[in-house]
Amino acid sequence: MKTGALSEALKKGGIWGFIVLELIFFSVAGQFLSLSNSAFMDLDNMLLLLKQSAPIGIIAMGMTMVMINGNIDLSVGATYAIAAIVLLDSMTWPIFAGLGDWVILMSWTLALLVGTALGALNGLIVWKTGVDAFIVTLGSMLGFRGLVFMFNGENPTSNLNWTLVDFAEAEVLGLATATWFLLAVTLVVWFIMTRTVHGRNAYAIGDNREAAVNAGIRVGPHMMINFAIIGFLAALSAVVFYSESGSVNPNDGQLFELWVITAVVLGGTKITGGAGSPIGTFGGVIAIQLLRKGLGHIGADTSTVNLVIGLILIAVLFIDRQLNVKGKQELRI
Repeated sequence: MKTGALSEALKKGGIWGFIVLELIFFSVAGQFLSLSNSAFMDLDNMLLLLKQSAPIGIIAMGMTMVMINGNIDLSVGATYAIAAIVLLDSMTWPIFAGLGDWVILMSWTLALLVGTALGALNGLIVWKTGVDAFIVTLGSMLGFRGLVFMFNGENPTSNLNWTLVDFAEAEVLGLATATWFLLAVTLVVWFIMTRTVHGRNAYAIGDNREAAVNAGIRVGPHMMINFAIIGFLAALSAVVFYSESGSVNPNDGQLFELWVITAVVLGGTKITGGAGSPIGTFGGVIAIQLLRKGLGHIGADTSTVNLVIGLILIAVLFIDRQLNVKGKQELRI
């Protein structure tokens, strides 16, 4: 098998093989090390895992689009927290008094608009200044997080709406509301990236930005749209999660960007752009959540989980680089 074909096969199928290995390992190890009497692959356990994957997974779909484009967004965790605050706090605003449960629709809309606007702002700055997205969104991460703390200091923002809770906790065909949102977002992003001009342009820009410009693609506006989309999805993730939780702390969403990037890269998206798949990212999200849940199942603490995830990210980046280097060398022969 040629190196290029091997690289492609590993990227497309590797994540699912990794998931199978995780399931086998934690099922076997859990019989000896778990403090729980329930089996790791218990149906209820797996359905809960899907629900718990939703907050990271929804954002990861937006990050896939941005990274395929050759960019990155480090501000998603802070955007997530801001959207959550807008959602919960706006339901108590006097201007919406008397709306009854219709206030939920208004609050959802406001949260999603704020997230979209913050994402678009990032994209506009990257477009108009030419500054690398890593630097721009690093600054945004700090600035947006500052806004979160300015709003309510160290105190949580809380507002539990029972109609909203009932909606968030509802199950359809055995799947939780959050799971359905994750599946729907995955399907929509897959459609955009594989069946639309916008998706094809994203791959072209990420693969060779100069060539994309020469081909007549409006790179700046295109990137801004993708940043607006990831801002929208960060806000949607917050809306889905905090509809049930009803309370957001100022530190919520911290390290989300690292979990999201790890899932996207683990799913086969190149960090330099030009290659990736929403379906692969979905697998990456599940793999990350399986690791977190599996390590907890056998008694590992949070620091161990973070260490393992970090080592896996480094290993995946190294393997990806080696495969790409070999592929380029093969092309030169």
